[in-house]
Formats: sequence, C-alpha cells, structure tokens
Amino acid sequence: MDQQQVIMENVLQFMQKDHLEEEDFNEQALRLYSYQYQFNLPYQAFCRQRGKTPRMVKAWRDIPAVPVNAFKEVALSCTDPEKAEAVFMTSGTTKGIRGKHYHPNLHIYDRSMILNFKQRFMGNIEKVRMGVLFPTEKEMPNSSLAHYLALAVKEFGKEGSGYLMNESGVDMDRLLDELNRAEETGEPYALIGASYSFVHVLEELERRGKTFSLPKGSRILDTGGFKNQSKELELNDFYDLLSSSLGVSRTECINMYGMTELSTQFYDDGNESIPAVKSGPHWIRTRVIHPLTGEEMPKGERGVLVHCDLGNFNSVTTILTEDIGIELESGFLLLGRVQGAEAKGCSITLAEFLKAAKEPLK
Repeated sequence: MDQQQVIMENVLQFMQKDHLEEEDFNEQALRLYSYQYQFNLPYQAFCRQRGKTPRMVKAWRDIPAVPVNAFKEVALSCTDPEKAEAVFMTSGTTKGIRGKHYHPNLHIYDRSMILNFKQRFMGNIEKVRMGVLFPTEKEMPNSSLAHYLALAVKEFGKEGSGYLMNESGVDMDRLLDELNRAEETGEPYALIGASYSFVHVLEELERRGKTFSLPKGSRILDTGGFKNQSKELELNDFYDLLSSSLGVSRTECINMYGMTELSTQFYDDGNESIPAVKSGPHWIRTRVIHPLTGEEMPKGERGVLVHCDLGNFNSVTTILTEDIGIELESGFLLLGRVQGAEAKGCSITLAEFLKAAKEPLK
C-alpha cells in the first residue's frame, strides 16, 4: 500500500468513528500535515517561510492556513494534478479567475458528504423523493455542488427524484407537477439546490398566485447564496417566503455552507432564527482569527473563519476563508464576506503565500 492509500485509509476510518477526543483529531490532523508538507511543494515553501515544519507544529490549531484565493494561483496537490479524477472549480465571480481543487479520487469526498448529509439533512428518513434546482454533473462537470447534489439523489432519493431545470432555468411546469403530487399523495418531498434558484421559484409562484402545503416530513435545502444570479433577499424574508409558499416549517428549511476548496460541508438545524448556527461533523473544526494578527478570537467575538478539514487529504487541511463569523460552543455564526481591514489582512496573507510558493517553481 503506497503512502497516499495509507493516508486515505486512515481518514476513512477516522470518519467512521463515533466518539472522539480532541487528541484523536489532533493526531489525525498532524499526520495529514506531515504528508502534505512532504508532497505539496508550494505549501511546503509557505510553511518553511513561517518556520512551521512538522517537527515544530504540535497541534492542529498551529497548522499554517492557506488563504482560499491561493487555489486560483497554484496547484495545491500532493499528487500529479494532471491525473486527478475530479477537478472542482470555483465559480470565478471575481476577475474571472477560477480556483481549482484537485481530487485524485472521490472516495473520501463522497464518504464525507454521505455521512454528513444523512445525519444533518435526512434525519430519521432513509429516502425521500427529491427535486433538484441546479444543473446536472454532465452540464457542470467541474462543479462540486453539482456532484454533491447528484450524490444526494443517488444515495437518498426515492424513485421519481430528478432535476427540475431546463435550458432557460427552473422548469416550473415540472416543479408544479411535483408539488401538486406531493400534496395529493401525502408523500414527503425534498427540494434541494442553489439559493438563487429558490428565489426564481418564489417569484414565479407569486406571479402565478400559487402556494402549497407540503406533507409533514418535507424539507428544503438551499446553498450557495445569490451570487448575482437573482435578486438579493434578506435571509429572514427568504425563509419566511420559502415557508409560507411551500408550507414547510422554517425549522425544516436547512442551509448548507460549503466551499469548493473543502471536502466537507457545514449545516444548520433549520432557520427559525437568523443567523442560524452552522456546524460540521467530527472531521472538520473551525477557528475564528483576527485578520491582521492571526491570533484566535475569544468565543463570541467576530473574526475571519479558518477551517481545518481532514477530508482534504490531497490539498491542504487548513484554509483561511474570506468569511466573517463568530465562534460559539455549538458551532459558528456566518456573518458575511470580509471587507475593509479584514480583507486587507487576508490579502497580506495571500501575498506572503504566493511569494513563498512561487519561488521554488521558477
């Protein structure tokens, strides 16, 4: 068994565990850090510049965090990027440059999604009829969200589940058929997809003067924000409209927060109150730091989110996001994107990373 296979086997076993101590997470994170330091050369250069060799790093909190925009500039991979089974790419909404996340295979990504989705979205339901408000994997082969939603349908969708999109957007006739069917049969129904697609659905339902009362056990999953694809809605208004238009309680309107650069997703437990607390499974941890000093902020104080995802076995476990949040005992609050001094802090870290990472590549 080569080193990559050993690493993957360790991660998969770790994901299957039920009860974990802090030390278990720490040990696994440091094992991955040592592997990534050895084989991910741009990352190694950055860590060396910071004096953070594997011998110096004793805790997962000290693993150097890579700024998320570095994925747009260098290939962060322990294996040959050309041989990756999947390359997930960011949407490229800023400056048109797309970040790339290389996956030599999808075993760990898929296992991470399935275990997490089952617990956080499905609850006590084994399978449910699903409608997807997002393009297919075939239409968007480099979209991690397209893969995630396809996996949801494959693993948890009952017969009759399918995509509710066509070349012009949401296929409203098909969607209305599905919603009517659910009401008539009393069979729970799940709508899953991009937040902006739900905005288009809500607008069209209002235009047609239609509302529904979906059966008990129905649920909604939205993700990804509005990304200039639809009008912006205040979150409170968005979930109010979802609930009143479809007859699904706000506690069953779940938001998933994910990133192309991660292999694990965060969920809330419904959106009865805004902002809802987000949390992940035992193989991902989140810190909140001061953007200029890098020091951890006390619980309850705002800062920039740093995620350590043990599902990221091939790239880097630890990512400095451009999201502002507050750490709580039960997870974190997501407050929006960095701006002002916070954005400046992230830019400084990115400049440091690129200076270190690109020198050995010359």
